[in-house]
Amino acid sequence: MTASPTIDARPGGSSAPERSEARPRVSAPDVEIKGVTKRFGPVTAVDGMDLAIEHGEFYSLLGPSGCGKTTTLRMIAGFEQPTEGDIYLAGQPIAGVPPYQRQVNTVFQHYALFPHMDVAQNVGYGLRQRKVDKKEEDRRVAEALDLVRLRGYEKRRTWEMSGGQQQRVALARALVNRPTVLLLDEPLGALDLKLRKEMQLELKALQREVGITFVYVTHDQEEALTMSDVIVVMRDGLVQQKGDPTTLYERPVNRFVSDFIGTSNFMDATIVEDLGDGRVSVRTGKGLTLTGGLTDPSHSVTTGDTVVVATRPERLEVAPAEGASPAGERMSQIRGRVQQGTYLGDQTEYRVDTEEAGEVIVRHQNAAGAGGAPGVGPGDPVVVRWHEEANLILAG
Repeated sequence: MTASPTIDARPGGSSAPERSEARPRVSAPDVEIKGVTKRFGPVTAVDGMDLAIEHGEFYSLLGPSGCGKTTTLRMIAGFEQPTEGDIYLAGQPIAGVPPYQRQVNTVFQHYALFPHMDVAQNVGYGLRQRKVDKKEEDRRVAEALDLVRLRGYEKRRTWEMSGGQQQRVALARALVNRPTVLLLDEPLGALDLKLRKEMQLELKALQREVGITFVYVTHDQEEALTMSDVIVVMRDGLVQQKGDPTTLYERPVNRFVSDFIGTSNFMDATIVEDLGDGRVSVRTGKGLTLTGGLTDPSHSVTTGDTVVVATRPERLEVAPAEGASPAGERMSQIRGRVQQGTYLGDQTEYRVDTEEAGEVIVRHQNAAGAGGAPGVGPGDPVVVRWHEEANLILAG
């Protein structure tokens, strides 16, 4: 993406482009949510939420349908009001402030473009509502179209454009008003898989270029991992964990986060010994003894406590049982039989039935010109082994 002038997103900011490093920083977070609860009759959609979203962050709210992520976005936008608690934009309380007076804009999954208007008219719609003069409108529309790489499409009808191009028009329309915060409610959900992946990278590049805070709602964990600086995982209105993508994937604090962010094998277990430095020895219900690290350092454990052991499929190895060597130091090893092998292109996924751990999923990275682990297929006896560092010990 070619360099474009940075949009000044401050309320009352100058209309002239300016360098992002020259922009004065505000000490307060762009969005602050304090003790916010939202109820719809007997249903609590958001329960006691506290979040601080700093300037310039790409912040994602991730979770299954009904977890409260879209309700949170709608409260920031002003389409819903909190039952309890307060929301601040750039340090200012916004209780009772109508949506059109908030320094936020929203991009939805269905872009809501006006079919009777061309691209330039769609992008400039908000400026006309604010009585911006025509010369300034034209200049800012051109600037916004440059940002989304649609210069030259000003007179095109939106219904003549592809889904990805329509998405860019919707983004340009949202950015042209220079919001403090851009809210995005599953904006890529209507696109096909390949275009969706392309737009994920473009959105992240665009966010870095304009320097505006993005708050993004999605149920797609891969999408959140690809784009986000910070991910908030939600369930039943509650925040389960907040952190950068690496932390959430490598150190999930509970079974829900581990299962929602990627894929894991799970084994219920009991603490046998606290080894110190966050490491513990556990015994599973089927008698397998394992050693691993606690993912939540604030979670204190004692002998006899119930925990869950999670292992990522790509951290496991599978090999033919015949002639298999003993496990090395600090390695675990179990035997089983392949039930299914699925070729996934870059990987082959095996489902292995084992006596000690039940069904175990293993993902083997395919070498160039070869698929799967050599000599392993459905029905074959195999050995599954892994290093103890792959064992994530989660609170029970």
